[in-house]
Amino acid sequence: MTFFLLLNFALNLSYGLIRYSDLLPYNLLYLSSTSIGISFVLLLYLILHEILHLFHKTLKHVELSKRNFIKKTGDGALMALATSYVTAGVYEGSKEPVINVVKAKLFNFSIVQISDLHIGGLIDQKYVQESVMKINSLHPDLVMITGDLIDTEINTIAPAILELNHINAKYGIYMVLGNHEYFHNPLEVIEFIKTKTKITILLNDSITIDKLKVNIVGVNDLFGYRTGILEPNFYQAFSSINKNYPTILLSHQPKSIEYLNGFKPALILSGHTHGGQLWPFNHLVMLQQPYLKGLHTLNYGGKIYVNSGIGFWGPPMRLGSQAEIAYII
Repeated sequence: MTFFLLLNFALNLSYGLIRYSDLLPYNLLYLSSTSIGISFVLLLYLILHEILHLFHKTLKHVELSKRNFIKKTGDGALMALATSYVTAGVYEGSKEPVINVVKAKLFNFSIVQISDLHIGGLIDQKYVQESVMKINSLHPDLVMITGDLIDTEINTIAPAILELNHINAKYGIYMVLGNHEYFHNPLEVIEFIKTKTKITILLNDSITIDKLKVNIVGVNDLFGYRTGILEPNFYQAFSSINKNYPTILLSHQPKSIEYLNGFKPALILSGHTHGGQLWPFNHLVMLQQPYLKGLHTLNYGGKIYVNSGIGFWGPPMRLGSQAEIAYII
């Protein structure tokens, strides 16, 4: 057990030190990434173990042999539970993104939304290629990318980003910034997207598609308030819309509904939450975000769809959440 803990700790360190470099082969990077999830499970294990220990202290009146039996049974059950948790999380995390058909019934055209791809590390060029093939199989009119496209410096993942140029969308591909873009020189990211891809990045801006009779508005991520650059500006973003058309708002965080300032888009597309990614993290996410995943109707009648993410962040594990491509009709 001591050897396992030391090995897991060493893998944690290797992940933290060189996860953004190409020094680790894929298999070792996978193990080091998974070790982060295992550390989380170990924390849960220790918490439950301490609760059981307190329970055992209340059994002083019970015969010693029975107390020992109860203790061993509890420890064994905890170990089995922890092993099952890791196994299930890794298995779910290894699954290909599912295509979720979302019947919003708002428009007479189709939208494919992806979010939180987190290109870098385990999310490599091959993963992006396969994702693009799935997107194209849906023959979408519009493709929306709602932030956290990258998870490392843009120059190290350029070939993977360029795979997105193979997306076929009749009326274009649109993107907004997520919080992770701010971690890796966002101005470079913006310049690359504008000059090297066919993606339209909306920075507190909008575009009107007359053939579809719709406005697409994109606001910068709320993380901009912390950095002091590329701050979201809802008034600027909505300033040039055609008020005779319904509006689709792209905003990375569902929490952006608190900043609408009276604007009433017909549909808001968000991500950020990963659907909780690993239970019970979903409960922590709900302390910060109003919605975790799926389609919801807002007070004014508009709708918001929160994408669970096509990639993952940290450990390649999911539990209680599926990686997805949303097909909105």
